[in-house]
Amino acid sequence: MSDGSWQPLPPELTADDALEQAVLEVHRDILRELAGDPMLKLTLPVTIRALRRIDTWRVLLLLTPWMLARLLFPDEPPESEVPPDWSAGARRNVPYLVLGPQLSFDLLAQPQQAHLNYHHRLGHYLLQPICLDMDPYETADAVFTAWNQVIRTRDRNMEQARRDCPLQKEISRRELFRRFTGPGDRTRATD
Repeated sequence: MSDGSWQPLPPELTADDALEQAVLEVHRDILRELAGDPMLKLTLPVTIRALRRIDTWRVLLLLTPWMLARLLFPDEPPESEVPPDWSAGARRNVPYLVLGPQLSFDLLAQPQQAHLNYHHRLGHYLLQPICLDMDPYETADAVFTAWNQVIRTRDRNMEQARRDCPLQKEISRRELFRRFTGPGDRTRATD
């Protein structure tokens, strides 16, 4: 494998439990490196929720004192090229950076955006930040409650959009054809 290619997860992390444990250990080590940073919300733990498989990716939610993010680990390297300054060799001995270069990829046949990240114990992975300002939250439950509310609101809005869509089309059609009818002639506009 050339130095500039995607570094996959090590073979010992193919089991979900092993991946989860490694992600937790890596981010606890990062927390120790960041000690003293005033932006850390130290009342928050390093924890994982919702590890699951989506298509050819393992996806999890990671909460740390500095972020809530979705991490994505591919079964096979994605087609996106690794920038030279983000190769495994280039990133091995440099300080942690939350957001690497932005990459595009497909997940469930939908275009996605995420930030490339690398750690020598995890290889390359993608990070989609959900919240980078942890100051308002005192506990992990508060963070996940807020995130669940965002999901519920999004789901309601999507349902509302599906429900409103036919009505919006009908209203638009009426508005479009109104100019072809006389001021008192309402029946033609609805035909």
